[in-house]
Amino acid sequence: MLILLFLCYNYYGDNMKKDIVDITYEDLEKKVSTYIKDKAALAEIKKAYEFACQAHEGEYRLTNIPYIYHPLNVAYILADIEADKDTISAALLHDVINKGNATIEDVSKNFSKDIVTLVNGVTTINKLKFNPENDSVNDKYKKIIVGLSEDVRILIIKFADRLHNMRTLWVLDEDKQKKKAYETLELLTPIADRLGMNSIKSELEDLSLRYYKPDVYFSIVDQLNQTKVERDNCVKQMITEVDELLDQFNIKHKIIGRAKSIYSIYKKLSKGKRFSDIFDLLALRIFVDTEQDCYQTLGIIHSKFRPIPKRFKDYVAMPKTNMYQSLHTTVFGENGFLFEIQIRTYEMDEIAENGIAAHWSYKENGSVKANMQSAMEQKLQFFKEIMELNNQSNDDKEFVNNAREDVFKDTIYVFTPKGDVIELPSGSTPIDFAYRIHSGVGDTMVGAIVNNNIVPLNYVLQNNDIIKINTNKNSAGPSREWIDMAYTQQAKNKIRGFFNKIDKDELVKKGSDILTKDFRKNKISIDQDLEKTILELFKLTDINELYIDIANNKITPKQIINALNSSNKSKEELILDKVINADVKQENHKNDVIVSNIDEIKVKLASCCKPIPGDKILGYITKGNGISVHRHICPNITESNERLIDVDWNSIKDKKYSSEILVKAITDKDILLNIISKTSNNNISVLSVNNMTQGDTYTFDLIISVSDLESLNKFILDVESIKNVVSVERVIK
Repeated sequence: MLILLFLCYNYYGDNMKKDIVDITYEDLEKKVSTYIKDKAALAEIKKAYEFACQAHEGEYRLTNIPYIYHPLNVAYILADIEADKDTISAALLHDVINKGNATIEDVSKNFSKDIVTLVNGVTTINKLKFNPENDSVNDKYKKIIVGLSEDVRILIIKFADRLHNMRTLWVLDEDKQKKKAYETLELLTPIADRLGMNSIKSELEDLSLRYYKPDVYFSIVDQLNQTKVERDNCVKQMITEVDELLDQFNIKHKIIGRAKSIYSIYKKLSKGKRFSDIFDLLALRIFVDTEQDCYQTLGIIHSKFRPIPKRFKDYVAMPKTNMYQSLHTTVFGENGFLFEIQIRTYEMDEIAENGIAAHWSYKENGSVKANMQSAMEQKLQFFKEIMELNNQSNDDKEFVNNAREDVFKDTIYVFTPKGDVIELPSGSTPIDFAYRIHSGVGDTMVGAIVNNNIVPLNYVLQNNDIIKINTNKNSAGPSREWIDMAYTQQAKNKIRGFFNKIDKDELVKKGSDILTKDFRKNKISIDQDLEKTILELFKLTDINELYIDIANNKITPKQIINALNSSNKSKEELILDKVINADVKQENHKNDVIVSNIDEIKVKLASCCKPIPGDKILGYITKGNGISVHRHICPNITESNERLIDVDWNSIKDKKYSSEILVKAITDKDILLNIISKTSNNNISVLSVNNMTQGDTYTFDLIISVSDLESLNKFILDVESIKNVVSVERVIK
């Protein structure tokens, strides 16, 4: 344990010391008082501390210290980044509901609405249980990310809460350590990174690696320790030389040696690099007063120390979307050692370390929430993407997959012809770029020019590409092929949305034409009152919804006419109809289907639509061959109303029925094998398969044996999820 504490202290310094020597309220108050001068605000923080003390009275952490020291440490971490008084107060109160004996009502009675919102938000996130082996992670991930839209300070408190828990993670058993470390890397550090909170993110990553992969972690520590003395001497010598050089040109500055995080070394090693190939193990960070001084300092350093080609990055002129700004260069230092040098102003450094947390309201006018949410919308492009993804999908799993693909993957930075920086996931194409600019640009795109060269729309964009999108307002719109050519879910969803609208409009027109034609035959005129009556009868909210159902054969004009006729009958007539036509559901073990009011009659399932239990069905009285049972939407019975009779399914168990489906795919490779594999999960048998090919489309006509409609629908959904399957539909002949 002593060795572990020594190694951790070696890399975390004062932070580790603060966890060994418990923080007191006096320490917190002293820290907060350095930047919050308002006495009323300080009094509210003290009130929150006293409330938390009472709520946690008698409770202890697993480290065997009173529980109150946890919220104190969390608040102290936030005071390090100069959090506002509401955030400090909420940090002190963040566990009074989950771990203490208080309720949200108690908090509401004693504190402001903003503090209650923050406490309730952190409480909600902390109640969620994480299990990497099931989809509950998707719900948690979504709630954490979408929490940004309510108040970003909820996430900032959560990061501080997790950081203190990670600093004391040694108290848990190994399995729980790994689980907590994995959760931190999977859920929290990507969001902290995109919010620009580098100081907290880096420590969370290092601590997570230490517990998730301890062998790897300590292997890197050993390699660093072996060269520590030599590296320290080189850094001191380089600082002296650069210091003297900048003094000669009267550049006011400050220089520190920068330690590379263990996790960032691990990431480079995991990509196949050798330890000796990592250029920025030796690093300096130079602080100057102005942006102009940054560039002047860079030129002075390059005049003395030869830079490495392609290792220069200008994040001052082209900031990252998480607001990070700095000049990066790698140069040959003394004795041939390579040094990465970062040059930035003091303000840039504050934003680089604290990101969105650099925008507390005591520095600006207005409320904290308004200022920070505004800063996110203006400066964090991914914030809008997250909200867009959330609006596009009600499915947690789909949302999470989309967020991981579009928002938390490796990124590239490309430019508009005007020099605006656009961030995209690595692998994006001009289609993704166009839709990132605006839906209108994507929908009217007719070509793309990258770095003054015409490129195909599936061209993979590279860092620093300059892209011009050619548009034509008279364009017919995007091609369906673009869905496969686009890389981001955002672009794919917008293209699908374009075609869904077209398809919907076509279905509305088709359904309207069908109903108008049939009503004209029956000398019925459609007006607003009749439309309203029909919508009420079929429990629909919109006339277009009715037309779409008609076009899809879910509702027939004959059904509408019958419903209208029934609605015009008197109460006495309706009661008489119900008595005459009452369903008599008798147990009949001879037939699959029961015919109303008839005990013994020949019944067969129609081969044209192959009904199965769960389908709405009607009986058709054949000439000399009993009752033929059809699905309610079967077109073969819609014009034969005088021969229709009510029927219902028998309650026979453990029987299977044949059904026919068509599966269309863009390739036949492994499709049939994958379809067959889905049958075992749904207790379905394949009776026959007919493989039909038309051009580039492969069609499989399957007759299957299935117990009921629920099983069939689940099987259809499973088949639709197979890669390269375009559509699955049930057949009516």
